[in-house]
Amino acid sequence: MPFLTIAFPVFDPVAIAIGPIAIRWYALAYIGGIVLGWIYARALIKSEKLWGGPAPITLPQMDDFILWVTVGIIVGGRTGYVLFYNLPFFIQHPIQIFELWNGGMSFHGGFLGCVAAVMLFARRNGISILSLGDITTAVGPIGLFLGRLANFINSELWGREADSSVPWAMVFPNGGPLPRHPSQLYEAGLEGIVLFTVLAVMIRFGALKRPGLILGSFIAIYAFARITGEFFREPDPQLGFLWGGLTMGMLLSVPMIIAGAILIVVAWRRTPPVQALKSNQATP
Repeated sequence: MPFLTIAFPVFDPVAIAIGPIAIRWYALAYIGGIVLGWIYARALIKSEKLWGGPAPITLPQMDDFILWVTVGIIVGGRTGYVLFYNLPFFIQHPIQIFELWNGGMSFHGGFLGCVAAVMLFARRNGISILSLGDITTAVGPIGLFLGRLANFINSELWGREADSSVPWAMVFPNGGPLPRHPSQLYEAGLEGIVLFTVLAVMIRFGALKRPGLILGSFIAIYAFARITGEFFREPDPQLGFLWGGLTMGMLLSVPMIIAGAILIVVAWRRTPPVQALKSNQATP
């Protein structure tokens, strides 16, 4: 065992317990991500400078959308986990599909649930799907960051075995006696802090004026971050490694890179609405 191996700081997975009612850190991560994302989204909508004029969605519409996207995250995340990661088990135990308190959520499924929520809400309210997608993904890294921290607190989704060159390796209580990469923290940094920072800088430089640019960037950058994290993360035991040492997380991220790149190219080629308006006004 490496000399500088760090002992995992054991946390109680229950954050708050009042009698028979127990609120877990994982639930608080979801709640915190949604609330903080909502606050940040409202701030983006209020800033006309970022949009080059009034935002394409109003604050009351954003308030209504929160319920839609929350349902999309939960339903999509659970459905994705069932289909992508543990389908044989849930076929034999279908009632456990609804036992969300036992864990088991998929980002890729949750993202598809968000996409469905964005498309349905935008069409119902006459809003640009791409612009609503931009707002949604701009705040997404907040929830990803908190979710990965919750994974760490719960001592789940830990990393692969590490050698003596990794002084911050940890022995997880349910991960065997050997030190492992704290891959949850790697992912929190990449999918949360780095992704949020990149998107925030892009927004400051006018990315919201090109509908779909933030959405495409989020999809592509997240996919690269997830694939990088998968090199350090232990694959789910029921799946293990797939073809050529790939993991399910890697395979599901590849289409995201392609989709994100397409959205970025299309958004970049499209003339920003403000510039288009000025061009039309200048035409005699």
